[in-house]
Amino acid sequence: MPAADAALSPVPFFTQAASFDRAWPDVRAHLLDVLDRGKFSHGAKVGELERALARWTGARHAVAVNSGTDALVLLLRAAGLAPGDEVVVPAYSFLATASAVELAGGVPVFADIEAGAHGLDPDTADAAVTARTRAIMPAHLFDRLADLRGLAAVARRRGVTLLEDSAEAIGMRLDGRHAGLLGAGGVLSFFPSKTLGAIGDAGAVLTDDDALADAVRALRHHGRRGATLDDPAAISAATVLPGVNSKADDVQAAVLLAKLARLDADLARRAELAARYDARLRGVPGVRRVPGDAPVHPGGNRVVYVYLVEVDDRDALAAHLAARGIGTEVYYPVPLPLQPCFAHLGHRPGDFPRAEAACAAALALPLYPDLPDAAADRVCDEIERFYLGRAR
Repeated sequence: MPAADAALSPVPFFTQAASFDRAWPDVRAHLLDVLDRGKFSHGAKVGELERALARWTGARHAVAVNSGTDALVLLLRAAGLAPGDEVVVPAYSFLATASAVELAGGVPVFADIEAGAHGLDPDTADAAVTARTRAIMPAHLFDRLADLRGLAAVARRRGVTLLEDSAEAIGMRLDGRHAGLLGAGGVLSFFPSKTLGAIGDAGAVLTDDDALADAVRALRHHGRRGATLDDPAAISAATVLPGVNSKADDVQAAVLLAKLARLDADLARRAELAARYDARLRGVPGVRRVPGDAPVHPGGNRVVYVYLVEVDDRDALAAHLAARGIGTEVYYPVPLPLQPCFAHLGHRPGDFPRAEAACAAALALPLYPDLPDAAADRVCDEIERFYLGRAR
């Protein structure tokens, strides 16, 4: 490594500048189509995106909404969640996995994650089911599906619905079936940093269930049945459900359509970078686990959204990298049951030991299609420098 670290270019945790530039001709064509039509929300471009997503994922229905969080809330409501119903969720995930349950009127019941992985553990999920449980909702995190076979078996035996927080999981499949389609339904998030990212907020519900899809379509548009994108005049004047305004944005749909055409290439590049990190970081003192060390569940595939290592002295390493212009993110700093917004549920430190251990050790490194090999190597060089320097 050169001695003059300060002269090296920064390595941001995330950027899509170069990939957006590559997609710009297609983005521009889709945007001009939106401008020509003059319909900027819940219009024909959104319908085009929904059909493209359905083809790419194999879903019978892809229903676009204005964020991944709204997608979760509407999915839960469409699945019949009633006030006071319980939903078993992982103790380790993004806040929306649990907050969506409360926003939909339910009660999140937390269960710990798997040993050696970050998905909801079927045994702890089973133990969390009560007579009030309506659904089990795992989150697929970082680069792999949760144990859907095990969780589906629990849901069948307990007579509850299996839903999926598949917000991060575009491209992840089990036996060829896309994430979000293994239970009653799932979601996608198109937040800018996601594998398929917009330039603002957007999301979608995926399902093969006609009735559930119809309910989501109504809920996203003030509860009006028959709200089709191809025939706006067909929207019923009668509000049959207490819905919200979560209509999708045609500008975001235009961007996503252009980027969806490049998604397979982006996934391949992410896989290359992940393999490079795996090879460089495996065995480095202080790096406890690299994602490639944990096998995916049988029938599943590895699709890298976030490259997450578990390390010693995580915060000190993050500070070391930040001082050298290398961005990182902590996924996630506090287990969900210990977040202040869930204090009313009465959990204490030690209740979810695997989730708590992950929160203390996990660090996400830069990984996105625009990342050059040399930048990934620089990240690895600095991690080695940090731990080997401390060992001397």
